[in-house]
Order: sequence, then structure tokens, then C-alpha cells
Amino acid sequence: MRSSKSLLLNFLFFFFSFTLISIEFQVEGGAFVGTYGINYGRIADNIPSPDKVVLLLKQAKIRNVRIYDADHTVLEAFSGTGLDLVVGLPNGFLKEMSSNADHAFTWVKDNVQSFLPKTRIRGIAIGNEVLGGGDSELSGALLGAAKNVYNALKKMNLEETVQITTAHSQAVFADSYPPSSCVFKENVVQFMKPLLDFFHQIGSPFCLNAYPFLAYTYNPKEIDINYALFKPTEGIYDPKTNLHYDNMLDAQIDAAYMALQDAGFNKMEVMITETGWASKGDSDEPAATPDNARTYNYNLRKRLAKKKGTPLRPKMVLKAYIFALFNENSKPGKSSETHFGLFKPDGTISYDIGFNSLKSDATKSLISSSKAARYYVALVISVWIFLMI
Repeated sequence: MRSSKSLLLNFLFFFFSFTLISIEFQVEGGAFVGTYGINYGRIADNIPSPDKVVLLLKQAKIRNVRIYDADHTVLEAFSGTGLDLVVGLPNGFLKEMSSNADHAFTWVKDNVQSFLPKTRIRGIAIGNEVLGGGDSELSGALLGAAKNVYNALKKMNLEETVQITTAHSQAVFADSYPPSSCVFKENVVQFMKPLLDFFHQIGSPFCLNAYPFLAYTYNPKEIDINYALFKPTEGIYDPKTNLHYDNMLDAQIDAAYMALQDAGFNKMEVMITETGWASKGDSDEPAATPDNARTYNYNLRKRLAKKKGTPLRPKMVLKAYIFALFNENSKPGKSSETHFGLFKPDGTISYDIGFNSLKSDATKSLISSSKAARYYVALVISVWIFLMI
């Protein structure tokens, strides 16, 4: 009888342990799971709290998330959620991090290591759109900052867990039409090549912020809007590669691959860290409409779901972070800058691409699920105690 009890106790112990692990970690590891992610920008005074954002993301089944800083309120809200997060080291920190390795170590310790493993920080974006911006001093600090942050991760044995990247705009390219003609600008190459060499050594991708919306807005007479929106169109033909493109985003990505190839990095992956379409804009941004934004983001979601590559790299599955989660009412610049969100500040959808608005009972539902889990665990403990008597 005692032997039977011991076997049952052992079974319940392992079952109980597995249950706790399953409740806390509902998803497996990986820097980017699937093909779809989102940028969670917070330049606004009316968006939901980070806790509610977590509910919205889980409800939408969006696991991959990028933020532009390392705000502790956000990092704490993401703790134990199973969501994978890329934090940002803002441009204003780059010079300091480049010149002082100790400061880089402290930053990583305070903003990354101290939140792991419960907050699944999977990457650090070193600056944003630094190269091609015209600030040579900042451009010169980018590589040093990336190296010091990486070395800090290595000292903490986190270099395999947290990936180092930096996102580039189209401004780093001299020309991108047709894709085969794309190369890096002369004033960018001196900074880009050493950076790419380092990223090649540590296995990081080339991250690109690509906006067919902006390309069309600047050249509406030369670009077919259907081509920019993934709608049926003649597309373009690249005579050098003999490849046909039926949408602009694929062409922008392959242009980046061609620039990388020209620089000697033809095996580096291109990942999209920002892409989206504004739902409202100024008078000189007539394409910024809810219908166009819905069309672009809906078709983009379908394209990513196919898990395929581009015409030039058909086996390199495209991954993309959509810009953005919310409309951000405090962003400077043109009206379009404040209207890229898939969701409005109150959690309702900006337009329908298959996601649902944040349900008013979502918090209640989550609490109920947590209570049910606690009751279940309490039951297992009760049986365990009973058998010990």
C-alpha cells in the first residue's frame, strides 16, 4: 500500500511540476517565431496601459513584438506572458555606449539581464535608422555601441539568447530600381561594411524599414498604387536578373539583397523591421486612407502567412514586424505619422484585417483562467497531502 502511495506521489509531483511549467511557459523558444510581428510604439498620451496591451496582443495571437526603448513598466507587464520582445537602445545612447564599455554593461544588466528569463527579451535593436541620416558622428558610434553591448551580453552568457540588430531605412541605398541596380551609398559604405562584417560574425540579419506607402506618396505618377498594395497588376520586370515582381515590398527587399551581395554579404538574411500604411494623412498624402491601409495590411498578412521568400531569395522565408500597433497622437511630423496603427487608442480596430478589438471582458476572462489554474493546482496539492497522511 505504501509503495503504491509512493508511486502515486511521484507521479503527482512530476505532473504538478509539469503543469506549473506549462502554465508559465506556453510557447517554445526562438528569436522570431513564425513570420508576423508588430511594433509597439508609445509616442502617445492616450493608448492603453502595458497590461492591457499584453491582453490585446495575446488575443490577436501576435507573439513577436518590438519596442523602441527598454521601459521597465513594459518589461514588467510582459513578464510571464510568453511574448517575445525586442527592446531598443535609442539613438541618444549610442555615443555613450560606444565610448564606454562599462556603461554598456550596466545598461544591459539593468534593462535586459535583470528581467530575464520571465520577460522573454530576444533582441536589442541598437539605434534606429542611424546610417544614411547625415550624422556622421552618430554613424561612427553605431558599430562601437553594437560591439560593446554584444560583449556585455557575452560576459553574461546571453549572446545566444539575445540577438543584436539595427534597422536601416531606404536612405542607405543609392538606387533601388530596378532591384538589381541597388548598392549602398558611397557615404554609407564606410560605416556599413564594418557593421555588416560584425553582424555576419555574430549571425545577425540585415534589418530594413520598408514602406511602399512612402515610395508611392513621393512618386504617385510613376508607381501603380496596385503594385504598392499587393493588388493585381502588371508589376515590374528586372532585365538583369530576369525576375518579375508583382508587389513593391518584394522588390524593395530584393534590392537590399542585391546591395548586400554587392558589398560581399550575399548570404545575409533581410528582415523587415517596419512596414505599414497610414490610414490618414495631409492633403499631399491622398493615398493615406482607411481603405488603402486595410488593403495593404490585409494583403501583407496573407503574404506572410504563405511563408515564402522573394523572387531573388525564394527559400529565405520573409519575416516582418508591422508598423504599428497603435495610432500615436504625439508623434511629430505629417498627419500620416500619427495614423499607422492597426488599433485605435481605445483598443478598437482601425480597420478589419482579421483582428478583433480588445474585448471589455478580456481582463475578466484572463482572471477567470488564472483562478481555474489555481484551483486545479490546489486540488493536486490537496490529493498529495491526503495521500501523505
